[in-house]
Amino acid sequence: MPSTGPLHHIDLSVGDPARSIPFYAAFLGALGYERLDVRLPDWQGAHATRATWSLRYPGGGRFEVEVRPARPESGGRRYDRYEPGPHHFAFHAESRSRVDRVHEAMRAVGAEVLDPPRDYGGRAGYGEGYYALFVADPDGFKLEVVHLPEANP
Repeated sequence: MPSTGPLHHIDLSVGDPARSIPFYAAFLGALGYERLDVRLPDWQGAHATRATWSLRYPGGGRFEVEVRPARPESGGRRYDRYEPGPHHFAFHAESRSRVDRVHEAMRAVGAEVLDPPRDYGGRAGYGEGYYALFVADPDGFKLEVVHLPEANP
């Protein structure tokens, strides 16, 4: 069945691919994404500057996340989520234990954990049982992993 609307991919410009590729390998790997074997020079070897991960949607289609280098003159700048542009990306988790596994993977790679996993239910703007983790990537971009009980009947 064709689908219209779900995201197909996002590309993230990063200041230092050597720092960001291992971070995203841990983050996305803990969410069940698989790293693609792209047969192009920028994706290959010990000093790859690009990497792509993929997750299949139930019922068909897939979502990809690609990391690519930022312009050299922008590479040292920390991301400001209060400037125009995305504030953060939230990734769905099928269970609280998946959120916890991502948290452990982030701690294992020394990631900046902004808020460890907890239940935000009962707070303004959050549904009942909203269980989430917030981390920052090496450039300061905020990422969330959230489990919503009603999304998994």
